[in-house]
Amino acid sequence: MTPPESTSIVLELAEIRRSVDVGNATTQGQLALLVQRGDQTDKSLADHETRLDALERNRWPLPTLSALTALGALGVAVWQAAGR
Repeated sequence: MTPPESTSIVLELAEIRRSVDVGNATTQGQLALLVQRGDQTDKSLADHETRLDALERNRWPLPTLSALTALGALGVAVWQAAGR
């Protein structure tokens, strides 16, 4: 027959092992959630980069159009000053 102290030690060790296993499972779950959020953030960042690149590519006509408008206004001003 095992002494009562030995039985209580075995029960306490089993309880500690269960607590460690539960803590380990919780930690692994939290890490998996953090990895998933990191992947979502990376995907969102890549999407924003793509959209920003598209905006930068489509922005180039604006300075050209403003320069052409200014030249047109200058031409009209010279025409009015010279001939009319």
